[in-house]
Amino acid sequence: MNASDVQSQFFKKIADPAGIRAIFEYLINVAFFVKDRQGKIITVSSSVLNRLGMTLETEFVGKTDAEVYSAEMAEAFRKDDEKVFQTGKPLVNRLEVWLDEKGQPDWCVTTKVPLFGSDGSVVGLMGVSRRDLNLSVLEPEDTPTKAIAFLRQNIDRNVSTEELAEAIGVSPRTLNRKVQQAFGTSPYELILRIRIQAAAESLLKCADSISSVAVSHGFCDQSHFTQHFRNRMGMTPRKFRAMHQMVKEK
Repeated sequence: MNASDVQSQFFKKIADPAGIRAIFEYLINVAFFVKDRQGKIITVSSSVLNRLGMTLETEFVGKTDAEVYSAEMAEAFRKDDEKVFQTGKPLVNRLEVWLDEKGQPDWCVTTKVPLFGSDGSVVGLMGVSRRDLNLSVLEPEDTPTKAIAFLRQNIDRNVSTEELAEAIGVSPRTLNRKVQQAFGTSPYELILRIRIQAAAESLLKCADSISSVAVSHGFCDQSHFTQHFRNRMGMTPRKFRAMHQMVKEK
């Protein structure tokens, strides 16, 4: 009996094929989801429901991201989903905005893989997301990890792509290629996202004015900061802080 036969015979014995998903309930800081070819949610782990303020999986099943998330977040998810559907290839370790345990926008690392039907066509996808900007999913000494470590050490200023490449000992071209492979984004965008994440944390932890937070994280003024923050977090810094305060008061 070959390996394929062993596998198929075992899976036929399972009464509920979806039961395998139960393992994700025991993986800390990992969210699991499955979508069909039309982008409708088929199943999610409880961590997803918790972050959306839902109790039952049936509240989410059959809905699309556009019915649950902000327009900006939903569109970003849809574009990545479509790449998986069109190419039949996985997207690995994508850096994207999702939600933290309090339902606030935050960065996460997401991997999506295609699901194939009996005729070989892509019928959906499954994915996992984790809040992991320490990037334990990557090698500790690889280029993206070194880049993030340097950016975090210099969070108070605007680091250029050239300076970042020189600081970690690679060429700008290599930096661009490695960061694109790891996160599907450019070094410039990574630099902005790291600074914005740190600024968002400061908005929640301290009472400093938004302009002060902006300057202390390398933005020239509040207007410039607000523009980048809104484009990547789906709301202004002021609204982000206000929403968090509302959650704390509940």
